[in-house]
Order: sequence, then C-alpha cells, then structure tokens
Amino acid sequence: MTTTTDLAPVGGPLAWRGDELATSTEWVYVLSDAERTELEEVGRRFLNDDPDLRTVTAADYPLDVCVPAVERWGADMDTGRGFVLIRGLRTHEYSDALSGSIFFVIGLHLGVPMRQNELGDLIDHIIATSNKTMDDPTALPSRIRDKLVFHSDSSDVVSLMCLRPSKSGGASSLVSGATIYNEILRRRPDLAPRLFDEFHWDWKKQDPDAPAMTYTSPMVSYVDGVFSFYAGSSMIFSAQAYPGVPALTQDQIDVINLVDEITYEPGVALDMDFQPGDMQWLLNYAALHSRTEFVDYPEIQRRRHLLRLWLKRDVGRPLAPGFGKNAVVKVLGDGKLAVKVNVTAHKFSGSARDKITAAGGSATELS
Repeated sequence: MTTTTDLAPVGGPLAWRGDELATSTEWVYVLSDAERTELEEVGRRFLNDDPDLRTVTAADYPLDVCVPAVERWGADMDTGRGFVLIRGLRTHEYSDALSGSIFFVIGLHLGVPMRQNELGDLIDHIIATSNKTMDDPTALPSRIRDKLVFHSDSSDVVSLMCLRPSKSGGASSLVSGATIYNEILRRRPDLAPRLFDEFHWDWKKQDPDAPAMTYTSPMVSYVDGVFSFYAGSSMIFSAQAYPGVPALTQDQIDVINLVDEITYEPGVALDMDFQPGDMQWLLNYAALHSRTEFVDYPEIQRRRHLLRLWLKRDVGRPLAPGFGKNAVVKVLGDGKLAVKVNVTAHKFSGSARDKITAAGGSATELS
C-alpha cells in the first residue's frame, strides 16, 4: 500500500458538480417491473420471517433478477460518482414495514448493516420530533427540521429511503469531495497539504456514550491512486475545547474554512427532492451530505419519514491508516484492532490500551 500526499487534481466521475448533474438523470436508476416484483417478493418473505437483523445475511435472501442492478449500484459507489438514487418502488401500496424490509434486503446485498447508536439499532427512523435548531448543543440532527451542515457519516455507505417527504424543503444535498479538493488545489495550493494532517474530531458531541473524547483522522486519503474525503468542520472545531488536543495552526483553520466555503458556493452541490420510495446510496468517502431546512405537515401520519442504514462495504478500498471515524467504529464494534488509531480519553482499560498500542496507535489519557 502506497500512501502519497498527491497534489495532482482528481479526475474521472468522482469529480462532479451539482449544476452539471442536475441537468441529467444518469445518477437515477429506475427499477424495471421485473426488478420491482422480485424485491417485493423477497421483501414480503423477509417481513414474514422476521429474522434477527444482527445475524441475517444476503445469502438468506438471495436475488436473481436484480443481481446485475446490485452490481451496477455498487460500481456507481465504488468507482463511479460515489452515489446512486434508486426509484420505482410502489411504497404507497406497501406498509412501512414492507418498505423497510425491501430496503434492508438491498442493504444486505450492498454491505453489512452497522449499529447506529448505543441501543444497537441497525435501521434508524429519521423523523423530526423536536423544534430545536443546530445552535442548540443538545439537538440531534436526525430529529430536527433545521438545515444540516455538510459532513461525513460513520460508515462506508450511508443510505436513506423516503417513506414520506416533507411538506416543503428537506432536500438531500451532496457535494463531491474530489471537486472540493480540486478547487483548493486551484485556489490555494499552499493549503492543500494540510488536508493530509491528522485532525482531532469531537467524538463526544457525535455520541454522548462514545468511549473517548476524540478520534483522529486526516480529511484526505490518497492511497494507491484512490482518493477519499472525510469532513465535518464543526466536529474539528469543537474538539479544540478538550484538554490535551493540540491547537489548530492558522493554515489548518484556513483550509477547513475553505472547504466549507466551497461546499456552499452556487452550483457545487446537487440537491435531491425525495419522492416516496426513493433510495439514496452514498459512499461516504466520495461525497459529503447535508439536508436543507424543511416544513412538516401538521398531521403526524403525514410527517417526513426516512429510513437510514449505515453499511460496512469491504471491497478492498485502500485508505490511509485510521482514516475516518468508520475505522474507529469498526474496531470498537467487534473488539479487535486491525488498523492504527489514535484515541484520546479520560480513562482506558488495560486491554483497550494494549490493543490500541499493539496496532501501532496511541492511547492518550487526559488528566
């Protein structure tokens, strides 16, 4: 594995602009009648069987007609633009449980579902239940109507299924990480190397039950010619409040702010207005995502309702050691360390410290 601080622009389908994709439908896959029928049949069997979500596998619910489509969706994420929107399910005819079953089965064929919270939920319901805004440090992004900042999630793949859209607003917005990187190279090549620095990210703010205050990761991984991007400025800046976290340099602050500036420039983002049944599958290393502010229906049964999956997708994508929170989540999730990670916490168990250091990482205990 060759890790490079490659300052050459990223080419190919990974580097796209929203205003260009908005004029085409190349990123939308419309299910054929045969594909939809198979998914409905397998979804009904899944629903009737009610399997344990923690142990069920794709082999338990094989697909036939949809195999070429699944391969294409995976390729769209792995070597294409990094995402695909699947359309064509008749969710208005299904129960929410059947829609969720179809969604989960597709997820099984594209990866391995991951826990999304301390309760161990593998599928999450995204419903606004609070009037808080993102200015409130206690606000949960998936439970409010306020706009979200662009960020990366804690998985290889994040997917959303729309059961019911909002009354207005609530578009899902994506920005190409490669396009951000290319723009920084063009405007401020002197700052581009800082994207490869290890930054401390606020873990406690993302998860109050996190086992450490922060984790570390660069914003860019460029290994064996494969580009990956990971960002979320608010998590880097809030991590500065913890004792023992090194202060950001001015160049680091400038490059973080430039990333944010570029993401919000006109034409950079692609906005998707979800229709019932739409499924968005996104490789977290390819693009950042956010959501615009929305207005909900007053009736509870009509309110915006999305389902979310986080997937591990192990297809051998080369990444810099410890890149992204996903590496830490995977490690702590199965109790084994296969990559180097640097963790800051108030206290470590002896076994946790041994595993971290044995893998070449560091366990920094705050006083």
